[in-house]
Amino acid sequence: MDFKQIQELIKMINKSNIGEVSIEEKGFKLTIKQKEEPVQQLIAAPIQTQPVAALSAPPLAASQPAATAAAEKPSKAAEAPAGNTVTIKSPMIGTFYRSASPDKPSFVSVGDEVEPGKVVCIIEAMKLFNEIESEVKGRIVKVLAEDASPVEYDQPLFLVEPA
Repeated sequence: MDFKQIQELIKMINKSNIGEVSIEEKGFKLTIKQKEEPVQQLIAAPIQTQPVAALSAPPLAASQPAATAAAEKPSKAAEAPAGNTVTIKSPMIGTFYRSASPDKPSFVSVGDEVEPGKVVCIIEAMKLFNEIESEVKGRIVKVLAEDASPVEYDQPLFLVEPA
C-alpha cells in the first residue's frame, strides 16, 4: 500500500461513519481510528476561538510599540536635514544586530568613522544574516535602532555626518 492509497483511505473514512479500520498486508499493518464526536467538538471550539484571540492580541501589542516608534521616527528624521546628516536606512525587513555575536564588539558606535563598503550592522531575515554596508564616508552621529530589535524596510538605522 503506497502513501497515496493511505491518504485516499483516510479521506473516505473521514467522510463515513466508520470508527476504526485495520489492514494487514505482508508484514505491514495499518490501523486508522476516527476521533470520538465529543473530542472533535472540544477541539473545534478552541480552534475557532483561540486563533482569533491569539492573532488579535499580538498585533495590538506589536502595533503599540510600532506606533511609538513611528512617532519617534519623524522627530529623528527631522534631525537629519537640520544637522546636515545622511541616514543609513534598512534595505529589508528583519532583526537588527549591531555586532556579529553578543560577545563581539559593535561594528560601529557613535563617533566612529565609516567609509563606503564598511559593515555597519547585520540584519537577519529568514535565518540569513545580511551585512549592511555604509554608502557614505563620514562619522556616525547617532544609532537609531535598538540592538536585536525588529526593523522595517527603509527604517532609519544610523545618522552619519558626511566627511
